[in-house]
Amino acid sequence: MTERDNDPTTPEARGSARERAIRGYDDARGRAADTLGQAPLLALAGGLAAGALIAALLPRTNAESRLVRPTARRVKDSARAAFVAARDTGTQRLDELGISREKGEETFRSLLDGLTDAARLSAKAAAEAARNQG
Repeated sequence: MTERDNDPTTPEARGSARERAIRGYDDARGRAADTLGQAPLLALAGGLAAGALIAALLPRTNAESRLVRPTARRVKDSARAAFVAARDTGTQRLDELGISREKGEETFRSLLDGLTDAARLSAKAAAEAARNQG
């Protein structure tokens, strides 16, 4: 190998670097195509996330605000209606099962009282056992 072979300015070295760059580009393109073919939904989700991030970082124009406002209001109203329907349906079902907030609080208090009583009795038994050993 001569000094000329190591010189990146020679036509041979430039050609070799160009070929390596082309091969690298082709390899990367092939890997990307394989990934998209194997997991298109993942690629779509990544694209949507990137688009949402870019959109969030860009300032909204007045025209966009005027155009988006009605749609945003409909989406917000739909989400609110869905939340209310889910809450009401869940509450109704819990009522049918006899489960209420008051019953839940009562059950929790009863459980807490039972745990407190068990801890007190355990401590008393441990103290008596220690006294009897001594």
